Amino acid sequence: MKKLEQEALKKNGTDFTRLGFALFFMVAVLAYSFLSNGGIPNNMFLAVAALIGAYMAMNIGANDVANNVGPAVGSSAMTMTMAIVIAAIFEASGALIAGGEVVGTIKKGIIDIGAFGGNPDEFIWAMMAALLAAALWLNFATMMRAPVSTTHSIVGGVMGAGIAAAGFSIVSWSTMGKIVASWVISPVLGGIIAAVFLFSIKKSIVFQEDKIAAAKRWVPVFVAIMSWAFVTYLTLKGLKKIWPQVVDILNYIPLVSMEMTKKPSFSTALILGAISAVIIFILTKRKLVSNTTKLENSRESVNTLFTIPLIFSAALLSFAHGANDVANAVGPLAAINDAVVNGGVASKASIPLWVMGVGALGIALGLGLYGPKLIRTVGSEITELNQIRAFSIAMAASITVIIASQLGLPVSSTHIAIGGVFGVGFLREYLHLNDKSNIIDEEKLVIAEEKSTLNAYQTELSKLEAKKEKEQSDYERVVELYKLIAGEEKLIKSAKKHIKKNKKIEYVKRDAIRKIVAAWIITVPAAAILAGLIFYMIKGIMV
Repeated sequence: MKKLEQEALKKNGTDFTRLGFALFFMVAVLAYSFLSNGGIPNNMFLAVAALIGAYMAMNIGANDVANNVGPAVGSSAMTMTMAIVIAAIFEASGALIAGGEVVGTIKKGIIDIGAFGGNPDEFIWAMMAALLAAALWLNFATMMRAPVSTTHSIVGGVMGAGIAAAGFSIVSWSTMGKIVASWVISPVLGGIIAAVFLFSIKKSIVFQEDKIAAAKRWVPVFVAIMSWAFVTYLTLKGLKKIWPQVVDILNYIPLVSMEMTKKPSFSTALILGAISAVIIFILTKRKLVSNTTKLENSRESVNTLFTIPLIFSAALLSFAHGANDVANAVGPLAAINDAVVNGGVASKASIPLWVMGVGALGIALGLGLYGPKLIRTVGSEITELNQIRAFSIAMAASITVIIASQLGLPVSSTHIAIGGVFGVGFLREYLHLNDKSNIIDEEKLVIAEEKSTLNAYQTELSKLEAKKEKEQSDYERVVELYKLIAGEEKLIKSAKKHIKKNKKIEYVKRDAIRKIVAAWIITVPAAAILAGLIFYMIKGIMV
């Protein structure tokens, strides 16, 4: 009992420490907001909203960031501590350096702000309800180890609060249709692209007799494609805020002249990606030529060549995520800040530095305190990952976003990453079945032969048993036939079991698929219902 008490205290002590850090951060944000905006009417609303924004940011760090580093951790390319440190630094850097200066107060244009009639009070209540509902849903999903889309969570929250405030007519149902479509588009695109890259790497390197020679030829190509994809992705998604400064720097380089634009164009991003790809190809080629003499001709050695690219991909994905998705945490908070400070409802709102800081620090803190649970789920609890598989998932994450953004398709980075995990797992199942097909055919031939022998024994037994006058040798033969028949039946049963086992091997855990897909489907309605209830509660208290 004493040992049980000690273990319980030890476990609870860790949980209370985490909770203590989280509460300290939230209270600090509340105090800072209240004290720094003391002369503004309704500053208490702003302080409470800042508290909820901090809570939301921590939940994004705990749930969403796992998609960027989970595959790298699951493949043992990075330790958990290393992943958390890198992701926290790059998430916060992305949010503070490249996070949007201006965000739409209503995420994705989900509701018509004109329905509020310029009434700032109900607008503030609706945004607070949306923010709190999304944060609560993310917290629940993290507890259940279900990686869900934070964008869809805040969209559901805004929709539910908007309906509660002004009725169903406030919702842009065409936008909602696109979001529903993304539930299918995102994971399918991510899964297909991840599977294609994994199969390409296996075909060109892993399945070759001389794997080292194949690696020298093809690893620089795949790493160059990765650098092209990530520089293009980062330029489009992570450098929008600081693009004019980037152009100024590039124009100082001889032979480089770029036209000043507010944000990078797709062609500009492609060109920058191509330049980086050529440089990375040359450097990787030289490095491989000097280092491959130490490698063995095995799959494990080939896997190690993708470790460093995986670390870079986790860092770049985290930076782009921090720059692009920080608005999920601070967009509604910025809207509330604008409504409180200016006393009106606007479709766009500038994000003060302190609000962006809440988002950046909250994401990093949430990742450090509660992120490991979802990192393990993404990295190892859906399917087994190695460096090549994790590399394919990272490639899918960047390339899918690039393709979808140019086609105008709504996608979720969470759904893409998890779809990529599913894709590599299902490809492994497909390749396994192909490898085992010859064995299964041989087993079927064995079963056919054994059945023929069994039928012969049974026919002979029937004749002997039907014989009226039996001799001693007949009785001995009957006993022998029963033993032979039992042996044949055992062999046939064993062969059938072996075939069934080979056919039923699953590299993707079906329970994980069902749980995650169910969470995706109910994210928007669950957040919407929560937001509606919270809005009515706030309104009931205030009116």
